[in-house]
Amino acid sequence: MDPVVPRYGAGSLSDVVPSLLAGLGVPGAVDVLGLAGPARVCVLLVDGLGWELLREHPADAPFLSSLPGPPITAGFPATTATSLASLGTGVPSGEHGLVGYSFEAGDEVLDALRWSRYGVPDHVDLRSALVPEEVQPRETVFERAAAAGVAVRQVLPREHRGSGLSRAVLRGGSFDGVLGFGDLVARVSSALWSAERVLCYAYHADLDALGHVYGPGSEPWRWQLRFVDRVAAGIADGLPPDGALVVTADHGMVAVDDLVDLDSDPAAALREGVRAFAGEARVRHVHTSSPDAVRSRWESVLGDRAWVVSRAEAVAASWFGPRVDDRVLPRVGDLVVAARGSLGLVRTRAEPALSGLVGQHGSLTAAEQHIPLLVASGGG
Repeated sequence: MDPVVPRYGAGSLSDVVPSLLAGLGVPGAVDVLGLAGPARVCVLLVDGLGWELLREHPADAPFLSSLPGPPITAGFPATTATSLASLGTGVPSGEHGLVGYSFEAGDEVLDALRWSRYGVPDHVDLRSALVPEEVQPRETVFERAAAAGVAVRQVLPREHRGSGLSRAVLRGGSFDGVLGFGDLVARVSSALWSAERVLCYAYHADLDALGHVYGPGSEPWRWQLRFVDRVAAGIADGLPPDGALVVTADHGMVAVDDLVDLDSDPAAALREGVRAFAGEARVRHVHTSSPDAVRSRWESVLGDRAWVVSRAEAVAASWFGPRVDDRVLPRVGDLVVAARGSLGLVRTRAEPALSGLVGQHGSLTAAEQHIPLLVASGGG
């Protein structure tokens, strides 16, 4: 099985908002996905809604399953922090620099979701030490839209206001904090009718959470998908005639049962020569001063259960995009290990909660990379 390398510039999450900006008259925006047209648009990102999972459960999502639109690729790694950065900046991870759930940034390993020190039990807020606007300095698509006179609204969970990740990749426009599904639908509808040109971004996290805890496709996951489907239908019902709802996701998900605990005694050979680990269970950045020797041991232990490549090989294969900025390159591991099948490279001491999750994501399999790009138009 070959890795599913993201289709950057032709069919990836980082192409979605720039394509819509072209239709909103934002200078320099190019519509590579054929989305330009609606003057008032909501992008609804459903965390964890993989294309394969949606296709496997059409009865649980009749509205979403009825919408036209091909799958696109999430980008690498296929994980929330990286994908939200790709959507929010309009460029792949090699340019925005959030190259994983966790990654080396200076002297720290940053947990990008919580903007906290990685691998310690207590939350250590790094917003002062690692200023979000400096870790990710590129202009966001929301700032570009607002500068062009588009009304930009962000309908997000209230606790996301001022978070490190929000500051890094979602800055620009006005923030509407929500408490639940009803709040989300009402605020999106209000935003779309608020001006002649509107870009609204909305986000829902709970499908991903249930997939992690109970497994993708589990009964709780399917019930949550039914609720998500009704939310999307409710937003579509309230669209202006020149409006559109674009539904996408940040990654798919797989159930893992082939676990290798990198913190355990049996995995001592995988730790030998390693200075630091980052990433997550399906994608690991391995930092080492002896990459050839470490790679040989990892390939010997994992065999065809993972793709084990050097930093140079990952960059040459465009895993992180067509280019990797100089400031970003040190954040990529000397080795990049991407899981195949049902492998999970867990760390029970550094990541006790994450290591127990049934569903995981991040790698280059079709189940993790393929995400929906579904469009509902106003006026029927």
